[in-house]
Amino acid sequence: MTILGMMSAVAGLIKVHYSIDKASIDNMVFRTHYRLTSAILFVSSIIVTANNLIGYPIQCIHDRVNHPHVINTFCWITYTFTLPHEQGKKVGTEVAFPGLGNENQDKTYHSYYQWVPFVLFFQGIMFYLPHWIWKNWEQGKIRMITDGLRGSLPGPREEREARQNRLVQYIMESMHLHNTYAFGYFLCEILNFVNVIVNIIMTDKFLGGAFLSYGTDVISFSNMDQENRTDPMVRIFPRMTKCTFTKYGPSGSIQKHDALCVLALNILNEKIYIFLWFWFIIVAVLSGLAICYSAAVVLLPNTRETILRRRFRFGAINSVDTIIRRTQVGDFLLLHFLGQNMNLLVFGEILDELVRRLNFGSSSNLPSAPSTLEMTPMYPEIEKYGDSGSEGTTTTIW
Repeated sequence: MTILGMMSAVAGLIKVHYSIDKASIDNMVFRTHYRLTSAILFVSSIIVTANNLIGYPIQCIHDRVNHPHVINTFCWITYTFTLPHEQGKKVGTEVAFPGLGNENQDKTYHSYYQWVPFVLFFQGIMFYLPHWIWKNWEQGKIRMITDGLRGSLPGPREEREARQNRLVQYIMESMHLHNTYAFGYFLCEILNFVNVIVNIIMTDKFLGGAFLSYGTDVISFSNMDQENRTDPMVRIFPRMTKCTFTKYGPSGSIQKHDALCVLALNILNEKIYIFLWFWFIIVAVLSGLAICYSAAVVLLPNTRETILRRRFRFGAINSVDTIIRRTQVGDFLLLHFLGQNMNLLVFGEILDELVRRLNFGSSSNLPSAPSTLEMTPMYPEIEKYGDSGSEGTTTTIW
């Protein structure tokens, strides 16, 4: 029931997150990092701490020690070990279990299992960090300027047109002033890619250099003859290990006791890390493609033209050409975020008005648009959220 309670709490956070009316300030790949990947890592951290799934994480046996819980605690807080020269031998005839046997050769020590939940939780924070940086850099700009225009066709036509005119006036007045804004977004996209690579390398170091080839080893294992194969998951996450416990005997001499320890926790660890191996690769590939896409937007005007035509269905040739020629990268990123937060019809009307003003200036028969410094009364949410750009009083990590 403990694990169900923890999962219910996580589900409650997700439900609260999606119930908040918030603007979209990133793309799907970006959200894969701070929503999906962080959630996976946090849930994995919860799972490996849930003793009711596996019982005790470690159980050691020894015939001559009267208090087995002492050995369990000792071996858990210190380390256990296996013997690499005993790997690959037949279980039941040559060895009692993979990695167990005589201790006359090198030992492989295992102490990572104490730190698995902490490392998983820390990795979840690492995947959320670029989003936190970008959210504070962005300061709620898109949410404020699209208030009342997001979603389906908002409000009466007169009110919508007034809001659209004010938004177009803001775009005109702030033209060419959004490059720093765009730099922050592209920087955080690069941080996402660097972060996933760092996490792969960090996990490999954490598991003693076995993570980089972990997935390929498991795939090769599944294709091998069943009688001649050694499970790489058992080698990296052994289920049975040895532990040396020393104590003073009745005469005051030091006595050495070898115990066999069952690491039931590794049943969960091996499944979690084989999933993370494939997931990190997928996220790294998607992040690399997202950076290539952003680089194309920055360097190739034809890419921006294609986005306007294909994604936002803004097809007037002369209008698209005017936007591409008269805007810079920061302006285009702002328009891109506006487009993904609005109905296509509303966004098309805004682009049409923007093109008209770029070509001919403001029309005298339109109501005079206020300065951008006077936009606060139009958006009462600004007073609620303040200048820091925070997104309300409800705080979640999802």
